[in-house]
Amino acid sequence: MTAWQWVSSALILSGSVLACTAAIAIVRFPDTFTRMHAATKPQVVGLVLVLTGTGLEIRDKSADVWMLALVALFALLTAPVIAHLIGRTAYREQRHRDGLLRVNELGDELD
Repeated sequence: MTAWQWVSSALILSGSVLACTAAIAIVRFPDTFTRMHAATKPQVVGLVLVLTGTGLEIRDKSADVWMLALVALFALLTAPVIAHLIGRTAYREQRHRDGLLRVNELGDELD
């Protein structure tokens, strides 16, 4: 195995582990806000690591590498927006634990 294959394998394995822990956290965490955190940050980072490792493995095929880059960019752009909308909806439906929010910036909106 070459050094590129070792690096690629390490990136794919670490991204897969991160995505797996994010999936377990989504099932295990108690409320929407903590699940939202697990669904966005480690999941997206895991996906980017897997895509980077795959890009290193197929670096000779430039069209495929650019497709992987577009997938990573799309995930990085859409995950925060989706998390924001889910968090806002959960807040409006009062699906959060009491005492979880220290700063309540949306409190005036509901009144």
